Amino acid sequence: MQELDILIRARYPLVYLVTPEEDRALAAVAQIAESQAFKPLYVWAVTQGFRPYQRGGQGGAPGQPAGSALPGSFGQTIPGTISPEAALDFATKRTDPTIFVFKDLHPFLDSPAVVRWLRDAVAHYRSQRLEQTIVILSPVLRIPPELEKDVAVLDYHLPTIKEIGQVFDRVFADGRLNAGETQPLPPDAREAMLRAALGLTVEEAEKVYTRALISAGRLTEKELDIVLSEKKQIIRRSQILEFWEEHRTIDQVGGLENLKKWLIERKGAFTESARAYGLPQPKGLLLLGVPGCGKSLVAKTVSNLWSLPLLKLDMGRVFAGIVGSSEQNLRSVLRTAESLAPCLLFTDEVDKAFGGMANSMGSDGGTAARVFGTFLTWMQEKNSPVFVIATANRVDRLPGEFLRKGRFDETFFIDLPNPQEREAIFRIHLSMRRQETSAYDVADLSARTSGFSGAEIEQAIISAMYEAFADNGREFNQFDIIRAIEATKPLSQSMAEQVTALRDWAQERARMASRSPTLIDQSEYLRLESSI
Repeated sequence: MQELDILIRARYPLVYLVTPEEDRALAAVAQIAESQAFKPLYVWAVTQGFRPYQRGGQGGAPGQPAGSALPGSFGQTIPGTISPEAALDFATKRTDPTIFVFKDLHPFLDSPAVVRWLRDAVAHYRSQRLEQTIVILSPVLRIPPELEKDVAVLDYHLPTIKEIGQVFDRVFADGRLNAGETQPLPPDAREAMLRAALGLTVEEAEKVYTRALISAGRLTEKELDIVLSEKKQIIRRSQILEFWEEHRTIDQVGGLENLKKWLIERKGAFTESARAYGLPQPKGLLLLGVPGCGKSLVAKTVSNLWSLPLLKLDMGRVFAGIVGSSEQNLRSVLRTAESLAPCLLFTDEVDKAFGGMANSMGSDGGTAARVFGTFLTWMQEKNSPVFVIATANRVDRLPGEFLRKGRFDETFFIDLPNPQEREAIFRIHLSMRRQETSAYDVADLSARTSGFSGAEIEQAIISAMYEAFADNGREFNQFDIIRAIEATKPLSQSMAEQVTALRDWAQERARMASRSPTLIDQSEYLRLESSI
């Protein structure tokens, strides 16, 4: 809002303010109008036409309205200003310094007449050097090509933790008064409740706090799950971001000792003590490797290790929808992730999302290239503590600029597990299904599964269980697993050329996730080379 204040003072004629929070943004614009010698403020809606607007109450420091700002009041409708053309005619004829806010004008920007009226208004303001500004207030960004050179675009960010705190204190005070309590909430509990609501609008935060208050009769840290559940539903309604809960820990990942050590060392990377020490915030991690070797599993377990929320970004859904909406979808998702910071943003198989960029201009009008550029720019310039974890199977499909240093803190290669890692994987999957695992010779099973991925080892155990269950429900044994192993043709055989090419690329360009320099058995490696 400080930027909007500057734009209005600099006589920018047209500003597009992107936000779903009409009331909060309008209160902020009204505060700016008041700070600029009480400029008149008119608000237009297709249902009401133009109405004068006055700010309702104190909301914070100039340019930084608080979430608790009182709603303003509207005057009488200006006759003959219902249609957008008539409203723009009214805005063009006024000569005194004025701010005109148009709510939801974006559906009318397909009209040549409306676009022409806007361009005429902009030209009139500039030629006459009038202190007038048109502010388009909308939840979506839709700019006709004719206006691209005339409009300044601003994103009105979601509430800060300070604004969420004002909402919480108001609801908490009401609940404490009703319950007859006098003790304030401890600082740590209050902090947890505020961070749980980050990413919500002021209205959503107030509703979820009120819901928790009604459900429990009070607001304490015990009601944190109610706030989080509502927050997850709101994030899921975006249909692009998913709020993931992962109960598995890093100890349930077999091997990958180098990667585990790197992650454990950065466990406190987002704390205030790390900032005081002078450490920069980590940016992200790129995991390359053979399919089925644990890339996605590692990404999920980092959430538990670092005690941070995990958001999954579905790039396929970013590209879904009407033409031209993909860039807006991504910008909206990234704003939401930043509002939840510190958090983890996980995007799986980026090679599929951004592969084939060379043909993008011919097949989709350059949409994939623009989305990719937006994502790269955000990764390079972001200051918010959003840690990006990306995985890829086909490194040859990734554009070179995605792999350069500075995008990610480190690139790890996860190869096929070595014998010791296969033993650890067998122990983990057997212990997940049976309390007693001493009857299984994991060293023998490891020796029989050279070239198997972790996912293939898991499926061999599951196949053995199905076979034993079909045989009158008996307990599965070593021989059942061996039969399942012998019936499996691993990916390292069916896709030998791809696996070998990927390993050769990673030897010089990525850091190995495991301590062993040669993660695949020497005999298996020779067999792969001979098969090619």
